[in-house]
Parts: sequence; C-alpha cells; structure tokens
Amino acid sequence: MTSTDLTKPIRRSDFADGFLWGVSTSAYQIEGAADVDGRVPSIWDTFSATPGKVRDGSTGAAACDHYHRWEEDLDLAREMGLNSYRFSIAWTRIFNGVDERPNAAGLAFYSRLVDGMLARGLQPWCTLYHWDLPQYLQDRGGWENRATIDAYLRYVDVMTRHLGGRVKHWITHNEPWCTAMHGNWDGMHAPGNKSLPLALRVCHNVLVSHGLAVPLIRANVPDAKVGIALSLHPIKAASDSAADREAVVRHDVLRNRWFLDPLFGRGYPELALRLVGDDAPAAMEGDMDAIAARCDFLGVNYYFPEVVVDAPEQYPLRTAIVHPQDRERTGFGWEVSPQGLVDLLARVAREYPAGDLYVTENGSSYDDHPDADGAVNDTARRDYLIRHLAATRDAIAAGAPVKGYFAWSLLDNFEWAEGYLRRFGLTYVDYPTQRRTVKQSGRWYGAFVRGD
Repeated sequence: MTSTDLTKPIRRSDFADGFLWGVSTSAYQIEGAADVDGRVPSIWDTFSATPGKVRDGSTGAAACDHYHRWEEDLDLAREMGLNSYRFSIAWTRIFNGVDERPNAAGLAFYSRLVDGMLARGLQPWCTLYHWDLPQYLQDRGGWENRATIDAYLRYVDVMTRHLGGRVKHWITHNEPWCTAMHGNWDGMHAPGNKSLPLALRVCHNVLVSHGLAVPLIRANVPDAKVGIALSLHPIKAASDSAADREAVVRHDVLRNRWFLDPLFGRGYPELALRLVGDDAPAAMEGDMDAIAARCDFLGVNYYFPEVVVDAPEQYPLRTAIVHPQDRERTGFGWEVSPQGLVDLLARVAREYPAGDLYVTENGSSYDDHPDADGAVNDTARRDYLIRHLAATRDAIAAGAPVKGYFAWSLLDNFEWAEGYLRRFGLTYVDYPTQRRTVKQSGRWYGAFVRGD
C-alpha cells in the first residue's frame, strides 16, 4: 500500500502534460430555470417540494441560475486555466412525456453550452444522467419499470446525435448507488422510497441501461470515449477484531463490488447475493452481458472512507457504519482521508485493470462566509484540495492509470437533501443576488493548473 507523503510539495509538473484538469457540475444543482423553455418536472422537483424532504425546505427551482448565467460560469472555469468541464444534461429539457420529438429549446441550450466550452478551451465531458429522472417516467414506475430503459436509450440516442460532433467524452450515469440506494432504500433522495428489493431492481435496470447505452453512443459518435462514474469508498474496520474485519468484506460487496464486479464482467458478487437472498433482482437473458459492455474509462467519485463494525442485527449486510471521533472531518461531517483516495485508486487499478481512470468528483463542504472585504478565505478547502491532489499524484506514481481530476464543484449549489446548507464550490454563490466570488480554493486551483 502506497502512503501519501503530505510533506512533499505538489507541483503541476508532477502530472503528465496531457492530464485533464476540470470541475464537475450537474444540471439540477445549478441550472435553475425550472419552468423555462419547455422544461418539465423531474423527481427532484417533486421530492424537494414535499415538506420535510430537504433540510432547509428549498428546491432547485432557482439554484445558481446557470441556465441564464452559463457564460459567466464558463468564464470562471477558463480563468482558472482548466482544460475540461464536466456537466450533465437535464433529461427534462429534452422530452416532456407527451411529444415524441425532442424539445428544440432544450437542444439549443446544450448546443450553446457546449459551444461555449469549446470556445474557452474546455473539453466537454457530458454526464447523461445525474439523478433527475423526468417525473412522468416516475409516474409510470420509474427505474423499476424496464420501459424506462427504453426511454433512456431514446434520450441517449438524441443527445449523442445532437452533440456527438462536438462532445467526445460521455458518462452514462453518475453514481448509480445514489440513484438506487439513496433514492429507493433509505429514502434520502428522490423519489424517496424505502425498500431494499425495489432499490436492487432499480440498480439492476440502471446498470442495464448503462450497458445498452455504451454501443449506442459509439455507433452515434465513432470516436467517443464512454464510461460511468461510480461513488466508491474504501471500507475500514472500526477495530482489529475478526468480527469487524469480516464486516468490512460484507460491507464492501454491496457498497463497491455490487457495481464494479458486473461492470467488469464478473456478475454480482456471490456473497452479496447470499446476503440479500430473495431480495436480489431478477436478471433477464442478456442483462449481465449488456452490463459488462467494455468501457473506455471509469470515473471514480471519492469523498471519504466508511468505517464499519459487525452488527448482526442489521439486514442485509450485518454491518453498521460508525463515525470515530478522532478523525478530521469536513463541515458535512465526512472524514478527511487523502490516503483513502490513494488506496481506492490503487485497488481499482489492481483488481479491475481495464481502461483509464479519472477522478470525476472530489471535494469538501465547509461553512464558508465572505469576510468584511468580500473575500472567501476557505483555507480548509484549499488544504483539502492540495492534499487530495497529492494523493492523486502518489496513486499515479504507484501505477494507477489516472488521466484527469475534476474538482467538485465549480459553484456552490443545491446540495440535494441538504438544500443550500452545504457549500462545495470553488466559487461562492450569494443566492439572493447570484453574485459569484472565486474562493481562496478556486484561486489556488487556478494558479496551480496554470503553473503560476
């Protein structure tokens, strides 16, 4: 196991000349303009409008008004010296559930957005699904209904035909764990269901939709690079006891391997299938082959490790996550562990050696406030960024084929069930005025990437 040397200064020259430096965003979190130009409601419009679902009672209806301010936002990325920009498309701007033809205004918006990236020297990285399923599809059963796979493929076909001449990097899904488990098992995210069997069926159908989308994207965009972005966590034992060490193995099979194994042609882990028993999803003929479609890269979203204990009463994994008090934490309460990123990238490279790796999300939330002069001196986030870039450097030095890093996120934004209470941005957004202020972390990132 490689250990991160945080005393070794990090330099731009530590990374290859062709390394991608970017930021990640997502449509529902920043676009706003919820009822503009033919957009229809998503499950997040419905969920956030339901009392008690979002901590501060807010919605993404306005968010960062990126729909109208996208030029200013892309200018921020350009001024940081970045060479790539990860965004997602709002499916709800493309199809309304009534008309068969895609919405011309929605297509035109994403054309302008992509053209704006290219004009600023930003390589577009498009995420096709970042959790905002159209509500009309949820009303028909959502991702549990295999007809949603067909609807997704129709949407993918339209978008890749429309943008494929300009966009060459495609991410089919962002964090299917959150789509399935947070949305349908613990109910923390839209649509807010609480059923493990449902969550596992949703997860299976999402993975099938990914696998079927891969050859479709390649057919429409012959020089495309296609992948998926997974939320992955190193799993640590709370103690050295044999019970806790065995808990790590059980926890890992659903948290990480449930996604990695089938994507790399190994099917669902046998241990996971035994643990969930009759709650396991029923795979149709050809499903597992579809899921295992060869990808060009894997996106790794990393925020924190999970620490677990043996908990025999907890179905299905017989584990529980604990939060040791002796760890450094972000304002969100997430453990700060650069070493976790080294370990994770090394593990993926060792156990799933196929294609390039990209850190497609990595970031931290702190309670930022402008000072009397209007500056936002988010030293903790700047240091988090420095330490995790050092971890990325060390993972590469140890042999992980990491080709790019996308910080989460360019802007403070609507943070799902947390509303506007959490700030992850390299840029501070004053929501009442929509004024943007690049934080200390954003200034540092820009200086580093530019080699200043």
